[in-house]
Amino acid sequence: MIKFLDLQKINAQYAAELKQVASDVIDAGWFLMGEKLSNFETKLSKFTGAKYTIGVANGLDALRLILKAYINLGVMKEGDEVIVPANTYIASLLAITDNRLVPILVEPNEKSFNLDLDLIEKSITSNTKAIMVVHLYGQICWSNKLNELAEKYNLKIIEDNAQAIGAIWNGISSGNLGDAAGFSFYPGKNLGALGDAGAVTTNDSKLAEQIRALGNYGSKKKYVNEFQGLNSRMDEIQAGFLAVKLKYIEAENQHRRAIAERYLSEIKNPLIHLPVPVNESIFVKNNKEHVWHLFVLRTKKRDAFQKYLLDNGIQTLIHYPTPPNKQLAYSNMNHLDFSLTNIIHDEVVSLPIGPITTSEEVDKIISVVNSFC
Repeated sequence: MIKFLDLQKINAQYAAELKQVASDVIDAGWFLMGEKLSNFETKLSKFTGAKYTIGVANGLDALRLILKAYINLGVMKEGDEVIVPANTYIASLLAITDNRLVPILVEPNEKSFNLDLDLIEKSITSNTKAIMVVHLYGQICWSNKLNELAEKYNLKIIEDNAQAIGAIWNGISSGNLGDAAGFSFYPGKNLGALGDAGAVTTNDSKLAEQIRALGNYGSKKKYVNEFQGLNSRMDEIQAGFLAVKLKYIEAENQHRRAIAERYLSEIKNPLIHLPVPVNESIFVKNNKEHVWHLFVLRTKKRDAFQKYLLDNGIQTLIHYPTPPNKQLAYSNMNHLDFSLTNIIHDEVVSLPIGPITTSEEVDKIISVVNSFC
């Protein structure tokens, strides 16, 4: 069986280093806000080019804290609007509504699955304060036009960078394109912890200071609470694990690109709609705008396709079966209809792709996909 994602094998590659980190933390007896966290934050800042990195408990908290900090700073207030793609994972919306802000959903681009940047302006109102771009499936969602819109309407741009660590646009890393970015280090991500963890990056010193305090109960000094904050801190052991795995992320992303290139060039099945990298002029392996966290194709025969692959020893997953506005959690949005988003969620299937996916496994996956009829 070709597993969709084999975390045991992935982490076995670094077992000795990870075990040494665990031993170091146990021996030190310091488990929160210590040297391991400081070291990882420094390394991630260097990797992204952002001046400030704040380790937090998870990716959702990273986005929640960015918005909460902007509210504390007077940049936003309850009832303000944040533009967000309609086909994102629900965490993007949860961060917005948790802060009593209003998500304004916009359809994606059919080829890239990312927010359609040409549709943003008509959704901007006097209440719009930010655009949350989601680098979905590992592909950067950015353009000069996006920068121009932000400047024209005085909007903040927040990156949901849960899936695209290591992607680069015009020489700038994801996580350093907007005003602030939220990272997820959920175990299945390209850079995955052995548990939950997340981070915020920004070049804004005031925002960084607010986020660090808000994630520590609203406190800059112990027992002195300036704000109504959260308990959202990356622990020492996860910070240590992530510092180890960060050393290998560029090579692993390049391995993903090589697999994606084979899928794109060798899958020849009229029932399958392959993803299209935004920068189509660049050879896939050299296209730094995509890190292929997921390889997501579309087919109208999804159920039969998934069963056929499973019967042939290949696991697949669906990212994601139900759009946020159709979830019970957002019953107030259930009446909204986004035709392209609905099609995407009804047809997408993710093939195995990862740092330990072998050439022989790719051979089999391509052969089986091409034989589906």
